[in-house]
Amino acid sequence: MAYRTASTLVAGDPELQSVRGIYAQLRGEIVTLQLAPGAKLSENELAARFGTSRAPVREALIRLAEEGLITVRPQRGSFVSRISLKAMERARFTREALEVAIVRRAAEIGITPAWLKQFEKALAGQREAEADPASFTDYDDQFHRTFAEAAGLEGVWSTIEREKAQFDRIRFLSLPRVTPVDVLIDQHRAILDAVVHKDPVAAEAMMRQHLSEVLTAADRIKAEHPDLVQP
Repeated sequence: MAYRTASTLVAGDPELQSVRGIYAQLRGEIVTLQLAPGAKLSENELAARFGTSRAPVREALIRLAEEGLITVRPQRGSFVSRISLKAMERARFTREALEVAIVRRAAEIGITPAWLKQFEKALAGQREAEADPASFTDYDDQFHRTFAEAAGLEGVWSTIEREKAQFDRIRFLSLPRVTPVDVLIDQHRAILDAVVHKDPVAAEAMMRQHLSEVLTAADRIKAEHPDLVQP
């Protein structure tokens, strides 16, 4: 998912007036901390901002609540939730199980030159976006999503996308100081090399190592930002 910043919003834009558009925009702003934990979300203000009625805003907020990104407090309103470490660990567990299976399949069947170009494009984008966490995470997602697409498992990535909201918040906070970007890019390169050489065992091992980085990052972020994180 590509996250758009508030500066790209145009009142009356049909896409942004839809439930999907409003949800995607708010999710991106929560993940990238443009909307910080504790921020109040007013249906009226959001409806005015997006140039729509309250109905699609309300539906988008329901979806965000289902992902644990906002908390609805009766008689008080909707607020951006603190980052849940338990939810992050559940998301990491789900993501590891699915992505290890995806990368193993990709290594078993191999990838075409056309798909290899897509991987290289994502890696080049990551390198160019080293100092921009929002752009880097977009290219990071592109890299991981391409494995699912190359293996004919696009629907599995959709499941991962739905589950990884809290994972994304930790990941964004960790860049680049807690988790060096060079480390992540080197890990991506090692995963890709294993797939290119049709080595499913190495590809699986490297993917597991890569997805464990968030655990170290979570410990440091919890210590440094206790106001943003809950157990």
